[in-house]
Amino acid sequence: MATIESILHETRVFSPSAEFAKRANISGMAAYQALCDEAKSDYAGFWGRLARDHINWHKPFTRVLDESNAPFYKWFDDGELNVSWNCLDRHLATQGDKTAIIFESDEGEITHCSYRELHEQVCQFANGLKSLGVKQGDRVVIYMPMRIEAVIAMQACARIGAIHSVVFGGFSAKSVHERIVDAGASVVITADEQTRGGKHHALKATVDEAMSMGNTDLVRAVVVYRHTGTDIGWQPGRDKWWHELVEGQASECEPVWVNAEHPLFTLYTSGSTGKPKGVQHATAGYLLGVMTSMHWIFDYQPDDIFWCTADVGWITGHSYVTYGPLAMGATQVIFEGVPTYPDAGRFWKIVQDHKVTTFYTAPTAIRSLMKLGPDLPQQYDLSSLRLLGSVGEPINPEAWMWYYTEVGQSRCPVVDTWWQTETGCHMIAPAPGAVPLKPGSCTLPLPGIDAAVVDEAGHEVEPGYGGFLVIKRPFPSQLRTLWNDPERFKRAYFPHDIGGGRYYLAGDSAHCDKDGYFWIMGRADDVLNVSGHRLGTMEIESALVAHPYVTEAAVVGRPHEVKGETIVAFVVLKNKLPQGDQVAEITATLRDWVAKEIGPIARPEEIRFGENLPKTRSGKIMRRLLRALAKGEEITQDTSTLENPAILEQLKQPAP
Repeated sequence: MATIESILHETRVFSPSAEFAKRANISGMAAYQALCDEAKSDYAGFWGRLARDHINWHKPFTRVLDESNAPFYKWFDDGELNVSWNCLDRHLATQGDKTAIIFESDEGEITHCSYRELHEQVCQFANGLKSLGVKQGDRVVIYMPMRIEAVIAMQACARIGAIHSVVFGGFSAKSVHERIVDAGASVVITADEQTRGGKHHALKATVDEAMSMGNTDLVRAVVVYRHTGTDIGWQPGRDKWWHELVEGQASECEPVWVNAEHPLFTLYTSGSTGKPKGVQHATAGYLLGVMTSMHWIFDYQPDDIFWCTADVGWITGHSYVTYGPLAMGATQVIFEGVPTYPDAGRFWKIVQDHKVTTFYTAPTAIRSLMKLGPDLPQQYDLSSLRLLGSVGEPINPEAWMWYYTEVGQSRCPVVDTWWQTETGCHMIAPAPGAVPLKPGSCTLPLPGIDAAVVDEAGHEVEPGYGGFLVIKRPFPSQLRTLWNDPERFKRAYFPHDIGGGRYYLAGDSAHCDKDGYFWIMGRADDVLNVSGHRLGTMEIESALVAHPYVTEAAVVGRPHEVKGETIVAFVVLKNKLPQGDQVAEITATLRDWVAKEIGPIARPEEIRFGENLPKTRSGKIMRRLLRALAKGEEITQDTSTLENPAILEQLKQPAP
């Protein structure tokens, strides 16, 4: 493979303040390096020590790592534990009355739930599931609004050893059906509706439609949480009200002690083609990953108010809403709504009202908030904040700088975290009290994570040149397999032609700079080949967003008979859509800007303007749809999960 060219040049560096470093869990680069050296000198001993330090075991393990059946690695596999016990019971004696969750509804209603109250509700719901015949190893699909009840449902499954599979509440009936069937679910948990941005969205009706599509005979119960009270269809015998299921149930439920390798959950992630992949995570390794990353990267302190804005339908919501914060005994905010309702200051008002100290959100949200109100953060008291985080995709340097200066007031470190559904927790991210920050870089691997950038033969590439991002050694939180598809697991994540099947292949392209910092260049399949130059899409997007006209950009390739590919950019401007002669004028300005910032080879062949980009309700840009639009193809994919399907029509036509 011709190595991917790195074309982004970023020279700003922000070191941790002495005050922050002094209090941090990893205080200074010497402390970070000591952890890395410990892992390097005794890999199994390092992870074994952390597992004993962080997790309460019912039956202690004696073996840390079993590599005998690679890549189906096993960690701590003769130990036993329960995740719900580690998240709830162990806090009762020391801080049972501490607030576990501050819940704010879409309409602004606020509920405080202590660890003791959460434990009681989880136990009652777990007993309710047991009354339906749910037992260890059964699969339960959860399709819920972003409310405390979603966390209760997940924790209750973990408590009785059932394997949950959460489906994001924005997915269509077809998507829900696929996941129910593939998981072999025996129970589905849902609500009548969800509320987001002042609007109601049907959930139970979607489940009913999914159930009518066939092959759902294994489902013996659909449990429905009454949220809005709207009229819904009802199938007697199958459908059960949540409140009736828990009525009279005991407030104690003995946890089921499971093997460390017992599947905690499966989470389906879209593949580039074919059916969704059921990523399967194991109990102990996953729990260890979310706890160590809470401790190292979020620098968790007992007085923190932690807020991760992700929905529990995604891995970020699993790791840094349902499991990580609760395992650490943290107080966290859960918000039902959207950042722009009733106005664009909603996020900042929540930070102000609840005195949030750690705020974790996606670059897409950050860029949207920049566009809607760049000066809005100054109108709120954000002095409680001490740490900011970014997740989900690379954050371009200009958005990073706005986040750092306007939201964090140039005093809060920004932890740009690279990880995936498949890794379960952070892999490359800065320990904020140790690692100097570079806008746009996820910086350095966590201690014990052996990341590298390699070519197609698995050889590490020189600094400044891009290649495939890999992790060279197994790590506790990595996926164990794909549900019912071990061959696809090996083929997708441990291909033999890169590292002889020993390296975990992330599917992202990246490069390292001279300081060993990692820079994500985009998905490996989003690499453009323009006249023999392999260019990462993220760097071109960053250049576009750096222009004062632009708030957001997505770049795709379109086949070209001479150049191989040409670059098509889809751009959202800070002002209104250009009209008439403005289109050509702004297009020329932006094309010249990219050529100046990066080089003529990266100049977009075409720029299309829209009021937004096609995104899922979680804020993820649907680049496959953009590639189809750039090629002039008809959109044949399911677009029901889009937040704004009408935007496709707007972006369909090339600029005049």
